[in-house]
Amino acid sequence: MNDGTNNPAVSERAARVRGFTLLEVLTALAILGLVSSSVLVVVDRCVSSAADSSLRMEAFELARENMEQVLIRDSVEETVDYGRSEKYPDVTWQTVIEAFPEPDEGQMWIRAVCSAEYTDSKGESRKVELVHWLAALTDQQASQIMDDEDMERLEAEQAIPTADEAAKYAGVDAETIARWVENGLATAEDGRFIKYNIDLFMKSQGNPSAEEKAKQVKSLEELAMALRTIQKGANQSGESQDSGIDPLTGVPYEELEKMDVGEVIELLRQQKEQ
Repeated sequence: MNDGTNNPAVSERAARVRGFTLLEVLTALAILGLVSSSVLVVVDRCVSSAADSSLRMEAFELARENMEQVLIRDSVEETVDYGRSEKYPDVTWQTVIEAFPEPDEGQMWIRAVCSAEYTDSKGESRKVELVHWLAALTDQQASQIMDDEDMERLEAEQAIPTADEAAKYAGVDAETIARWVENGLATAEDGRFIKYNIDLFMKSQGNPSAEEKAKQVKSLEELAMALRTIQKGANQSGESQDSGIDPLTGVPYEELEKMDVGEVIELLRQQKEQ
């Protein structure tokens, strides 16, 4: 009686029933590993993204709360406050109230800048910043921010009473100064010229761009605040900001921040004499 053990067809079916070959098993494991690693990468990115979104929302909430605290005050003055959130320990905050020259019209303003900073899942520092313009300053209010000695020094260094003296300072004739005035050279309300404005025209041979004209000041108080802005490395034009060099003085912003207004004025004077 033949039990089929020597039948080739039966042997082939038995081999298939016994299972996969080693090569098939290894191939399946490799495919499974690739799929699993891809899934884990996606899951990890989703988790990191969710964590970063949560931190950003916490930072935004903290900055907003700080701004609300500023807005409900009856009065404000120039201050810098900072700290770490008790509610969100991974977030630090800073609130700056400062005077600055509005870039288009040169009007002095007080603004509040509330920021919150955190480190994301990649170890990079991230910041959420809210800015609110609080109020425009009169020249008298702007001058009160500055030290009297600095203002006196600024007036002595920068104010030029007549067109003839302005021409002598610029190394041109009075007719050229008149043409510059027609071309947009700004003067103070009392008619005096300001060296800071003349310097802008001198650097462009009397033909500054609209952006350069917007940098002019219409009073010594505005000039004082512009110098303070330069010190902080926050020049609104953004010119040469990426390099960290102030375009007016040619000095790194980091060094300007350590100078007082009088030292900045002296620096400008020395550059003119060179």
